[in-house]
Amino acid sequence: MNPGELLERSLAYALGSVAAVPREGLRRPTPCAEWDLGELLRHLDDSVDALYEGVADGRVGLCPAPPAADPVCVFRERARALLGAWAAVSVAPSPAAVGDRSMDAGLLAAVGALEVAVHGWDVARACGRARPIPSGLAVELLPVARFVVADADRGVRFADPVGIPSPARPDDVLLAFLGRRPGRDSFSARARSVFRE
Repeated sequence: MNPGELLERSLAYALGSVAAVPREGLRRPTPCAEWDLGELLRHLDDSVDALYEGVADGRVGLCPAPPAADPVCVFRERARALLGAWAAVSVAPSPAAVGDRSMDAGLLAAVGALEVAVHGWDVARACGRARPIPSGLAVELLPVARFVVADADRGVRFADPVGIPSPARPDDVLLAFLGRRPGRDSFSARARSVFRE
C-alpha cells in the first residue's frame, strides 16, 4: 500500500461527494449522529487541515482552525494543498508530532485517507446520494481501520460494528466495521440515531 496514493484516492472520492452539497442544505442530518452536514464538512475540512500540518510542518496542532464561511470551497482548497505538500515530501517523509506522540508520515497519510473516505461517504449519504466507496479503496482502508479503531473508540468516536448480509461488498464491510449502516437508500432523520461518529 502506498500511503500517498491511498490519500490521493480518498481525497478524489471525497471531492466527488462534496461536489453534490447543495448551497442551502447544510442543516441536513448525517450518519454522524451529533453533526449536521455543515458540521460534518467543517470536521472534514479540519481533518484535512490537520493532515496538511502533519505533512508540511511535521506537527499536528490540537486546536481546530476557525470554521470557514464556505466549507465546501475551503475543503477543495485544503485538499489540493495537502496533495501538493505530500508530493513535496513523499520521497523521504519525516514523522509528524501529534500532541506528545510521534507518528510515521505513512501511517498519518493512511489514517487520514480512512477519515477522508468515510466522511466522503457520510457527505454523499447526507445529500441523498448512493455513492459507494470504490471497492479497491475500501479493501486497502479496511486493514487501516482495523489497526487504528480500538474497543475504547466504540461509543465515543465510532458506534459498534453492525451486521451485514454475506457476501458483502468491500465498502459495506468497511462501513459496517465503523458502525455505519451501508444501505443504499436515502438517509433519513429517523435513521440518524443509529449512527455515531
